[in-house]
Amino acid sequence: MPIIASDFKTVFPFSNGHFNTVYRNLFTSPRILFQRERIPTADGDFLDLDCASVNSKHVALLLHGLEGSSQSKYILSTALYLNRQNIDVIVLNMRGCSGEKNRLYKSYHSGETEDLNATVLHIDKNYDYQSISLIGFSMGGNMVLKYAGERKLNPAIKCLVAIGPPCDLKGSAKTLSEKSNSLYMKRFLKTLTKKVVQKSIDHPKECLDIKTIRKSKSFLDFDNLYTAPSFGFKDAEDYWKQASSLFYLEGIQTPTYLLSANDDPFLSESCYPYKLAENNPFLFLETPKTGGHIGFSHSFQNRKNIWCEQKILTFISEYQDKHGIGLK
Repeated sequence: MPIIASDFKTVFPFSNGHFNTVYRNLFTSPRILFQRERIPTADGDFLDLDCASVNSKHVALLLHGLEGSSQSKYILSTALYLNRQNIDVIVLNMRGCSGEKNRLYKSYHSGETEDLNATVLHIDKNYDYQSISLIGFSMGGNMVLKYAGERKLNPAIKCLVAIGPPCDLKGSAKTLSEKSNSLYMKRFLKTLTKKVVQKSIDHPKECLDIKTIRKSKSFLDFDNLYTAPSFGFKDAEDYWKQASSLFYLEGIQTPTYLLSANDDPFLSESCYPYKLAENNPFLFLETPKTGGHIGFSHSFQNRKNIWCEQKILTFISEYQDKHGIGLK
């Protein structure tokens, strides 16, 4: 499929990738009222779903990024916009990200798709929707892409969207370890380490080396010490290889839109799958020059910063129409 020529344009300071990355989080305040639903998992844990219904026949299932939640600004903004376009929204909070710690020693990782699948099955069984769209941001985008490429999807899923996905986790981890990205890395490790310290209290038999984990300076350190062993991977490299959506993109057979800015400070060159998109008729890739990491703001007038939301709506609307499902 030909690469999509992007029409997204910015001016200074939004043309700076770092500024665009932090602007939405620091200077916007979208609000939406969610209703929470808790569903049990097969392994004895739970998932918290936050729902915003407008009595639509179509639902968008949103997945947040690493250490995000339904309260992340990009989630709130997208949910609000889609609700206004007569689309129901359900947000999957990853284990331990809903404001309440999960029960098990393990929590979530960047390629863990069983909880996503359980959520899709729950929605299909308990809600009267004609169609489901999956929309993932950053880590959630990697999950959506991997999910689409690794299995036959529920027929209710008509299309998928991934915004700023770290398709190659190893490449992204290396990029985030660069000095210019130290603030992002410190922020991620601060919240991740805090949760693992609590895990050591709740699960003392696991004998976590908290002293060493506290010294983690990168995802390589943290994933070797906690993420990989908690999910049964050999080490961080094994986890990254098995969890990266890059190795599953060829198997995607449902219309999928991938949007990543070329100045995204979280992504390595290997996270932009140009050749795979060119050879897969179901994979649509758009890479504007600017936009930062799931930022895509271009004005200090926040009500105008809906370019990304509009792109998402345009894509999912097209595939509802093709299936005879109107959004209005």
